[in-house]
Amino acid sequence: MADALLTLEGVHTHIGQYHILQGVDFAVPRGAMTVLLGRNGAGKSTTLRTIMGLWKPSRGKITFEGREIGGWATPDIARAGIGYVPETMGVFADLTVRENMILAARAGAPDAARLEWIFGFFPALKRFWTHPAGVLSGGQKQMLSIARAIIEPRPLILIDEPTKGIAPAIIDNMISAFDELKRGATTLLLVEQNFRFAEALGDHAVVMDDGRIVHRETMAALAADTATQTRLLGLSLEAHG
Repeated sequence: MADALLTLEGVHTHIGQYHILQGVDFAVPRGAMTVLLGRNGAGKSTTLRTIMGLWKPSRGKITFEGREIGGWATPDIARAGIGYVPETMGVFADLTVRENMILAARAGAPDAARLEWIFGFFPALKRFWTHPAGVLSGGQKQMLSIARAIIEPRPLILIDEPTKGIAPAIIDNMISAFDELKRGATTLLLVEQNFRFAEALGDHAVVMDDGRIVHRETMAALAADTATQTRLLGLSLEAHG
């Protein structure tokens, strides 16, 4: 794909004796949101972790902005411009919200204007600015995890199930934040089970099953096709609105 920011070609990942990714091929178009869908255990989170270098691909190519990054160390991949919001949130519980944000800012201190922009979506972070991150609720920790990933402009952000266990009001704020990121030309690759969220933001849909890509189309087309949803995902998006 000519406008792809990230491409995976024949990517295999082994974790111990398990062959998790079995020839994953897809492209992430620049300036849009690609949603990676699939049943539990399909390999979605492993795909994000492999892109970030947390698992090393055993075969295949991962190309970001024209450079092959498969096998790079995770810090080098992050410095190249890829942000990551893990499903486990990955915040430092013993550090304050402020200290978490300082660590995430490559310049050593968050840009004040961008920080205020983030507070507009996640005001709880401002309220708890000097509190240890460990005292935050699950939803507030997820806000902090996302804020850490977007505190500096990055070409690509990988996001693993950001709405899992999160209150609807916070999900609405996430939709607004990610929509504004997209309009600012940030490319997003999202793993998500909340299909209302995926449909609201997604431009492209890629479906995984058993470590392989089995379907690709626009998110709008998939959202309109309940038969394909049921066949590939075992449910319809409408049922999870």
